[in-house]
Order: sequence, then C-alpha cells, then structure tokens
Amino acid sequence: MQSAPDRQEYPAHWEADVVLRDGGTARIRPITVDDAERLISFYEQVSDESKYYRFFAPYPRLSAKDVHRFTHHDFVDRVGLAATIGGEFIATVRYDRIGTNGLPASAPADEAEVAFLVQDAHQGRGVASALLEHIAAVARERDIRRFAAEVLPANTKMIKVFTDAGYTQKRSFEDGVVRLEFDLEPTDRSVAVQHAREQRAEARSVRRLLAPGSVAVVGVGRTPGAVGRSVLDNIREAGFTGQLYAVNRAFPEELKELDGVPAHRSVRDIPGPVDLAVVAVPAERVPEVVTECGEHGVQGLVVISAGYAESGPDGRERQRELVRHARAYGMRIIGPNAFGIINTSPEVSLNASLAPETPRPGRIGLFTQSGAIGVALLSRLHRRGGGVTGVTGVSTFVSAGNRADVSGNDVVQYWYDDPDTDVALMYLESIGNPRKFTRLARRTAAMKPLVVVQGARHGGAAPQGHAVRATRLPHDTVSALLRQAGVIRVDTITELVDAGLLLARQPLPGGPRVAILGNSESLGLLTYDACLSQGLQPLPPLDLTTGAAAEDFRRALSRALADDSCDAVVVTAIPAIGEGTPDDAELAEALRSAAEEVPGKPVLVVHVELGGLAAALSAAASTAPRAGSRSQGVAGDALGPAERVPAAEQPPAPAAPSEATPRLIPSYPAAERAVRALAEAVKYAQWRRDAAQPGKVPEFEEVDEKAAARLIDGLLARGQGLTLGTDETCDLLGMYGIRVLRALPAPTPEAAVEAARALGYPVALKATAPHLRHRADLGGVRLDLADEEQLRRAYTELTELFGRPEELRPVVQRMAPRGVDTVVRAVIDPAAGAVLSFGLAGAASQLLGDTAHRLIPVTDREAASLVRSIRTAPLLFGWRGSTPVDTPALEELLLRVSRLVDDHPEVVAVTLEPVVVAPQGLSVLGASVRLAPPPARDDLGPRTLPAY
Repeated sequence: MQSAPDRQEYPAHWEADVVLRDGGTARIRPITVDDAERLISFYEQVSDESKYYRFFAPYPRLSAKDVHRFTHHDFVDRVGLAATIGGEFIATVRYDRIGTNGLPASAPADEAEVAFLVQDAHQGRGVASALLEHIAAVARERDIRRFAAEVLPANTKMIKVFTDAGYTQKRSFEDGVVRLEFDLEPTDRSVAVQHAREQRAEARSVRRLLAPGSVAVVGVGRTPGAVGRSVLDNIREAGFTGQLYAVNRAFPEELKELDGVPAHRSVRDIPGPVDLAVVAVPAERVPEVVTECGEHGVQGLVVISAGYAESGPDGRERQRELVRHARAYGMRIIGPNAFGIINTSPEVSLNASLAPETPRPGRIGLFTQSGAIGVALLSRLHRRGGGVTGVTGVSTFVSAGNRADVSGNDVVQYWYDDPDTDVALMYLESIGNPRKFTRLARRTAAMKPLVVVQGARHGGAAPQGHAVRATRLPHDTVSALLRQAGVIRVDTITELVDAGLLLARQPLPGGPRVAILGNSESLGLLTYDACLSQGLQPLPPLDLTTGAAAEDFRRALSRALADDSCDAVVVTAIPAIGEGTPDDAELAEALRSAAEEVPGKPVLVVHVELGGLAAALSAAASTAPRAGSRSQGVAGDALGPAERVPAAEQPPAPAAPSEATPRLIPSYPAAERAVRALAEAVKYAQWRRDAAQPGKVPEFEEVDEKAAARLIDGLLARGQGLTLGTDETCDLLGMYGIRVLRALPAPTPEAAVEAARALGYPVALKATAPHLRHRADLGGVRLDLADEEQLRRAYTELTELFGRPEELRPVVQRMAPRGVDTVVRAVIDPAAGAVLSFGLAGAASQLLGDTAHRLIPVTDREAASLVRSIRTAPLLFGWRGSTPVDTPALEELLLRVSRLVDDHPEVVAVTLEPVVVAPQGLSVLGASVRLAPPPARDDLGPRTLPAY
C-alpha cells in the first residue's frame, strides 16, 4: 500500500463490488504501488487498437516510468481505480487534478483529466460506466467538480460512455481530438441513468441464476435421500431443459452416470460450460468447490450448505469469506443455508430446491428468507383448491437463506420487467437496505403489486444469519414508509396468499364501494361488518335466500357489476340444500359468466365449507370444462391435500394476461379474509392513482442555500457533530424561511421582566429543564401573562412548585396566536435515509404513536397527505365545531424542512416543537438542529453491492 509520508492513507472505503451489465460481478479498488505486476500483465492483454485510443499513438508496452506513474497516487490530486476479477485487472481509470492552464495542480483547483482503459475481452460489459460512477464519486469527495477527457473521434465506445452518463457536459473539437467537459454534480438524468443501469445489471444477474443453460449439483450422494441427491432428483423430475451434471469427489473413477445424469468427480472435469452450481457439501468443503467453480467459469452459486452466520461468530466470518471468494470470480450467490430456486417457465423448468414437487406454472413470484416459510407458501398456493392451476401458479421462487449476496432487492429488480410475473409475494425477516428497497418497491409497485409480510418484527434484532444496517426507526415507521412506496403490507402468510390470489387475476377496484350478494343473510351481514372494519363502503347486502338458483346468482352479479355505485362485488354462498338449488359446478359457471360480462370490477367469493364449490370455481370457464380439470378458473380453498402433478403433465405457463384470458375468481373460507384482501387491493389501487400524479418539490425563492452551506461548514469546523445553540438554530432555519419565535432566558424575576418588556406583552413563561420541556401537563408553562405583576406571580409559582431557577431554566416568549400544537421532525436514519415526521403535540399522541412519516424529499402532494394521515387530523379541520387551522401554512413548513435536510446532508436531525397552527398562519415556538459530517457515500453515489 501507499507508504510515502506525503500520501493520504489508503482509502479502503473506495473498495466496492459491482454488478456489470451482463450480470457478472467485478471488484473496484484503488490502485497502489503493489499493483505494478498486475498492471503490466493487464496492459499486455490489451489490443494495439485500444492502446492507440488511450495514448493517441502506438504504445506497445509501458515503460518503468509509466508503471511508476500509474501505480503511485496520493489519493487526492492523483487517483487510479482498477476493476478486477479473480484478483487480476480488467480495466483501469485515473484522474489527475489540473489547473485552468491544463497543468497538474492541487486544491483549490476543481477540475481533473480522466482516462480509461478496458481489456478488449471485457468491453461491452459496462465496466467503463461503472468505473466512471466510482471515479466521479471519489472526485466529488476530493472537491473536484468537473472532469475533462480527450478522446479520438474513432473511439466511439468511450465517447458513448461519457455522453450516456447523464451529466451536464460541453463538447469541442480541436486538433483532431474530441474534448469533453462535464460537471460531476448529479443531475436528474444522471441519477435516472444510474438507476436504470443498476436495474438491468441486477436483473440480469438474477436471470443468470434462474434461467441457466446448464446446472451442476455438487455433493450428490449415490444413495437417495441426502440433500444433494434430493436436489438432483428434483431438477431431473421437473424436466429441466438444460444440461444437468452430478458432482462428487467420492464418485469412483469408473462412474460415468447417475440415474442417467453425467457424473464427475470435480466441476473441473465437466467438458462443457456450467452456468449454475448448486452446492450441497459440508461448509468446510465449500471454499474448495467455489475455487473449482470460479476457475471453470461458473456464473452463479446456490449454496444449500448450512453452518454459516446462523451458527454464530465463526460462521459469520465463514460467510463473509464465502462472499468475498465468490465475488472474486465474478459469481453471485443465493444463500448460504438456502432452500433453493424454482423457475416454472417451460423454456427452463428448473426446480433446484428441496421442494419435493414443482409448483404449477403461473404468474406469482415468490421470495422468502426462510426455507420453512417457503415450503408453507408453496404448499398453500398449491393447495388452494387446485386453484393455482395455470394462471395463478408460480412463475419463480427464490428462498435466499442467509441472503449473504442475492437479496430481495435483487429479485425485485428481476421481477420489475419479468413478463412472466404479474404479482410478487415476499416473506422478509430483515431488510438489509430499506432505502434502496423503498426506491425499488415504488418503481415496481407502479407496474405490478408487491405484497410483503415481515417476520421477526418484534424481536429487536435481525435473524442471526442476516447482516443488516442498523436503524433507529421503529418497525411501524419502516412499515409506514414501505406502504408509501406502494408495498402492500400484510401481517401473516395467510394474508399474503389471500392478497396474492386476488391481485393475480382480478382487476384493481376503482374505489372502496362494495356490493354484497348471496344466499345467506347472516353471511352477508358478517361481510358487511368486515367491510366497515376495513374502512370500505359496503352497500346493503342483497339476500337471494337459500333457495336461489344459479341463474339468480348470475343475474344478481350482473346487475351489481353494471351498477356505477359499486367498485367491487363480494358473493357469499352456503352449501346447497334441497331440490332446485344449484350444484357447485353450475354455480361456479354462473358466477364466471356474469363476471365476464363486466370485466372491469373485481369479484370475490366467500364460502362456508364448500370444498366442492372451490374446486368447481377453479375449473369454471366459459367453455364449461368438466369439474376437476386443471383449466383456467377460480382460485379456491380446497379441503385436503393437493394431488402431486407429474412434471410432464403440468400445464404450460400461460401467456401474459389479456382481456381474452378467462378471469380467475378467488374464493375464501371466511368473510374477514376476503374483505381484508379486497381492502388491500383498494388501498393499492388508490396508491397507483396517486403515484400517477406524485406532485412536485416546490422551489422557494427566498431560500439561501449557499449561505446555509457556509454556516454549516463553519459550525462543523468546530467538531465532528454538534447540537446548535438557539441563535445558530434560528439563523440556519431562517435561511429557509422558517421563523422561530425567540425565547429569552430568565434566570431571575428581573431578567424575566426585562425580557417581557423587550418582547412585548402578553408573554409566556416556560421551564425548559429536560424533565419539564414540552410538558405543559406538568404545569411548567404559564400563558397569557398580560403585565409585570402577573409575570412575577407566575415566576414565584414556578419556583415554589419545581425548584430553583437554575434547575428550571425558565425563558420568556411572546404569546403566539392560539391554535393546535403540532410537532415536526426530520432525521437521517443510517438505513432508511432522510425521514420527515409529523404529529400533534401532547401525551395522547405520544401514547398512541400517532405520528406519520414520509421520505425526503417530500412533494406538495405528500406534504398534504402527511398532514391528513394521522388519526388526530380532524382536530386540524374543525372537529366538533372548532375553527379549522391554516393547514396550507403547515404544509409549506413541512416542505421547507424537507428542502433544508435534502439540500444539506450534514443536517442529521431537526425538531420543531411545538408548532402552533392557528386559523391564520403558524408559530414555531421551539427548535433544535443537529449537524454531523456527511457520509462519504450517499444514495446518489455509485452502484455497489453490500460490503463484506
């Protein structure tokens, strides 16, 4: 590493693993003096043409002076980064700070020349784009604001790297060279480009795992029943369309096949390429297998083996080494301690898991962090009356175990544009990067529903095998933020399946109005009550009586669907009794026929112990197939175990949904379950409508961002982090148009009187000691003191009740107009990012946890919804005849606080308490601000995989 005294310490935080355009991985790190041999070897593998483009002349080899220059950096004015695979360079980038004359310079010069060189074998993989993101982040950290690059016109690939990055740039042409200059400040376009590249790369990395052309199972025993042998059998029985290999170093040399599968003692012995290796060997043997796979060019691993972070500190270190080892070869990992993966696409037909049977093909994607929950989900979906036949079966399934590498974020990236997945269901025990998950969820939820149940919510810690960022936010707050991102949050696995079956094939409701009809008055009333409890607007139930025929159901459902006063229909049914009542298949076909007449509204069925109807609903179609067939129909709840369907007999995965596809009507055994699923669909549909018009982040002309930055820099020069004093807080907030009503200290009665004269009567006298601050209920506040006599009397009362003035820390403040006391907070959470919170002041709101949250930056629509989303919001809008307060002024205050925190990441906490919102205007009576140095990397930084 660097050792000269004039050089900066090695910047280890610049090291990062990245996913490349084709889904492979590479490591980016600073180049040091120890890299001379690697640099020479790398350069020898670059073509003469690429060398010419880099140096503008034939340059067959590097001189000793070149090698010294390209490996000796001060990490401030001269920086070099390398992308590596297997420890060897595949690309390099460097910058040199220059002055206005174009010559080498030091700070405060803020421009640098940048140049790249990518090995020809790795061109087209997005290596240069990833390096540009990282070298730009390094430059910004070193106060470089602008890059310049000189490129030969024929070097179109490199010109495209710069122009496609999305930065604001200028281009000129002189002496046969194209000169590009671009600012490094992230723009909306550069961030959008970065996120789009991230999505494509991470989606492809997951696709390489889920759709391999060849699979090797490592650790296959010769006798059935062991883990490796079970996985091999499951892959073979699922009808995998690619090449399958069995690997075990204990195989005798003469063994060439195992149950018709080519057998080998090592991955190295396999004659062809291997895209995916499923590793089922003891943990101590996994490093050897990873090396074999890496040297053979395997693209990814599913590690079934246990004995990692879930087993304690030694296992956690073993897990870290596993990830580092695999990434060094450009491989991604699902696991360790994974249950496996499934892809039901007929082009793949892969069941590389411990699930004994492949689920029916369909359009629901499943992700779990628990093998046991994965089994339960697959079983429950399979069991729903055969109702997951065809259209609502599973498209892909990933059980990530300890999710040391591939996580839910990666799989969401894959599902985002996966044409075979319409609904995504996720069981999460931890969220490693809530900020990123929220961003990805918001984008995905705008396209398709994302339903999440989170386990380990109240344990106070993540499961032992999971590495997660520490968060100071309570679980309820994180859940609220996820809901704002469009995530459908449910509490149980049952609710997860219920919601998924509804969303998979029924249209989204246009609103909360629900029609209820059926042949049981009591069941209709239960459904009505359930709708009210879920915040829906049910119409009076229509009782068709127990003697209703199938045609009666059809006509009633047709009328309800055609009625503009309802947005969804719940059909209730009880067992058929007596002659003339419809049988299950007849009723199912009647409901199906009516639903097809008006396809724009969702229909749900609530039944009581109707196994026959559930099965018939799942089979009902306009072509009236026989009951029990696996045709497209209605998802129900079958009673009893599901029949195992041989892989060869399973129906093919359906095409993407279209208007011509028969609608699947989900059925539920209880009104509460059906209505809960419908309520989630209603809320999600409303979120989709709101997301189409997200609002805007307003510009405030009087905001002095530059002055605020100078003030913050000056304050931080005092130390690493500090809470601002009253004057500094008022000055900083004032630069963003937030006026704080000043409070003057009153250590004596005379000082209180003097302060009141300066402020003007009437005034308030407050105790600001920590145990009394913001606790008017304890009597530490005296209001509307109209003159000196009242002020002195109040001062005496406070000191007699609570102690000496030095203990009370009394202050005098001018009275503000009466209104509703509220609290506004903003905090930078290390995991979730910047969060804006709002609630009413007082013990009642604190006890109820009645606080709403939004991610910063907040739009005008989000500020309005934030004010209205707390349960006590009616107090702001004229509850029980009171005068409504100035909520537009409150929304503007929220937007100003959001803008302050968004502009200055050094502002890590803001509290405005209380904020008194009057019928006209508002008054901020108390404020505190905390500063801290900004993180070296933020959400606008370069793409990286979680560090290990």
